Amino acid sequence: MASLKQELELQAGTAQDHNFKLPFMASDKSWSDDDSQSSKFMRKAKESPFVPIGMAGFVSIVGYGLMKLRSRGDTKMSVHLIHMRVAAQGFVVGAMTLGVLYSMYNEYFAPKDPGEK
Repeated sequence: MASLKQELELQAGTAQDHNFKLPFMASDKSWSDDDSQSSKFMRKAKESPFVPIGMAGFVSIVGYGLMKLRSRGDTKMSVHLIHMRVAAQGFVVGAMTLGVLYSMYNEYFAPKDPGEK
């Protein structure tokens, strides 16, 4: 049985016994050989193209709603913000639905190469 001192050394990572694995920490990772954020985003956008479309639509609708905030007339601010939120969420849900349908089409209905599994 390990003594308390050995257990604390194991938890702190200072023990001389190298038969154990320390949890991976972000500070241990070398970020220089990893993909940049923009290349990760571009790779993900190619895999599921409707995600950036949903994000762009959301930002566009919110931006338009904020521009129209001044000229909302008699409408209360809370009602205007709720309408803006519903429109933005509706666009994102629509983009997600189209993305799922696109993925299903590619997976099940699109013609595939005979050599491909």
